[in-house]
Amino acid sequence: MNATEEKEEELYVDILSHVEKVFFEPLKDDEPFEELIGSSEKMLEVFSIIRKVAPVDVPVLIQGETGTGKELVARAIHQRSPRSKKNFVVINCAAIPESLLEAELFGYERGAFTGAYYSRKGKIEEAHGGTLFLDEIGEMPLTLQAKLLRFIEDKVVERIGSRNPKMIDCRIIAATNRDLEKEIKEGRFREDLYYRLSVITINLPPLRERDKDKLLLAQYILKKLQREKIGSQKRLSPEAIQAIMEYHWPGNVREMINKIRKALLVSESDAITPEDLSLNSGSLKPLKKGLKEEKLKVEKEALLFALETSGYNISRTAKLLGISRPTVYSLIKRFGLNPLLTPHKS
Repeated sequence: MNATEEKEEELYVDILSHVEKVFFEPLKDDEPFEELIGSSEKMLEVFSIIRKVAPVDVPVLIQGETGTGKELVARAIHQRSPRSKKNFVVINCAAIPESLLEAELFGYERGAFTGAYYSRKGKIEEAHGGTLFLDEIGEMPLTLQAKLLRFIEDKVVERIGSRNPKMIDCRIIAATNRDLEKEIKEGRFREDLYYRLSVITINLPPLRERDKDKLLLAQYILKKLQREKIGSQKRLSPEAIQAIMEYHWPGNVREMINKIRKALLVSESDAITPEDLSLNSGSLKPLKKGLKEEKLKVEKEALLFALETSGYNISRTAKLLGISRPTVYSLIKRFGLNPLLTPHKS
């Protein structure tokens, strides 16, 4: 490695180091939505919808692949709503057998069926005053869909074996990884229930469509897991960064969390490698550029992120990145970003 390459390597590591400090430290104990971080256009749109819909007491349908963070979005809406002091109740419609799902949702009275030795309130009652999150709503059987629809329309719950209806006030947020419009056409989901649930729809993008977020998210997850004392203090090697950027992440954010957790436990050096992440050549998309080009891409993304965050103010950008104003100007010139700046922002 010649002197010029060594200087570029130092600048690359320095930028990553300071971006990590500015945007991922300190991690607040009371921040429950950290895996929702992102600066891609699609995620900024999701954040905007969350802010707008949270105060408005209407049903929300969250659509997205497994592992994209649908429950995190639901919790974010609940925490920013007037119901935040009340319960956030979760029920996974795919995890409970059909024969038990009705009892879990609506509750039952003692003696209502074999094994009902005591009365029990259902998830809907538990959510009174708060939010009921129906995860994997697309898995709910049609008979229960009809009963859920009646509750949404009347706000009345009757436990199994009871003749005493109860008025329940809760907000409904549902989530699915299925195409419900297709399910409707194939007779597996009620159209009237779909329209009741989808007053507001949020579509979560898969991680493969969030290239701008991959590195930011990986760095954040790494810091979070290390703070939870999982493994020792480690950093991502340049090769690992390249692998993270190139991998298509079929399991989305959940897969990234699991791979980084595993890497922290198995890595034998202070730098995590693609092998530690189980991101070998067979799991990566064909590379279109070398490591040097990938480093330049990461540098540019870090610079753009800092510029956007500071409102394209050069002094604040330099402070955020921990580099000098001349270095910021040098990077701007290198990446041809001059048209983005105006004189009063410098």
